[in-house]
Amino acid sequence: MAKKSISIMSQRRRLNSNGIAESSSSQLDNDSVIHSEIILRLVFPCMKWDVHSLCQIASVNRKLRALAKRLLWKEMCIYRAPRMIATLMDGAPNNRIGGEWDAMAKLLFHCCGCNSTRHFQMSQSYPGHFVKSSRFSKTSGRSFLVKRCRTDLLYVSDPCEHQIRDRGDDLGIFRGVFGGFMKSKTRACLITRELEVEEGVRCPFCGGRVWSMTAARLVPRSAARRLGTMENGLEYFVCVNGHLHGSCWLVPLSSDEEGADNDIDDDGNDDRDGRNQIYKKWI
Repeated sequence: MAKKSISIMSQRRRLNSNGIAESSSSQLDNDSVIHSEIILRLVFPCMKWDVHSLCQIASVNRKLRALAKRLLWKEMCIYRAPRMIATLMDGAPNNRIGGEWDAMAKLLFHCCGCNSTRHFQMSQSYPGHFVKSSRFSKTSGRSFLVKRCRTDLLYVSDPCEHQIRDRGDDLGIFRGVFGGFMKSKTRACLITRELEVEEGVRCPFCGGRVWSMTAARLVPRSAARRLGTMENGLEYFVCVNGHLHGSCWLVPLSSDEEGADNDIDDDGNDDRDGRNQIYKKWI
């Protein structure tokens, strides 16, 4: 009996010892994460939240990847596109936007490339790539909304131009994001029309299922005018989280067209083609 009591006490001591060791290890891990967070939040502003460096940090290990997903991508988006992000977050539940913050960061900095779809045929695929600068505009966004949805908030980028050797036109790849997409009129139209999500196409930013706006017949003429393409020369998709991506054929501008008066869209806004403008910083 005495031997049995001694054995039970020894087991309890070992359990307590292991529990303390585990607790100490957990505390060290938590301290390491906190220290990493403090250091990175001090370092990255000095680096102007360089997206390449943040990608490298997030790929080091699981803990840094989780830290980036929880905090750093959001901080980077706010720093690099303060007005746009503030507008998207205004009125959003818990200041959250559609999708995760890493998807928003990818949308800001990454041209998603282009593959053939049923409404937009390509001779080959074009891979995505980082972009040095982009301009996202609410005025451009309104050009991509049909009249009944013009009150929706949508930011759309100027198209990223890609030269195509076997065509006279350039390929334009553009992207955008809705504010409050779950309550938007655009989503309501898609749901009302009972449109099926597009087979074989996923959002390049969050991986969500997408609707073809071409199939939904929700592509207004003003979108083609904004992009500088023919009405049947573009296609774009909207995912369940409100991310937009699309492609178009950019018609080369002649010398006469370059000096022509600017078009005005249905809202009375300046509808200039911004493809030849250079923007050095994010807005």
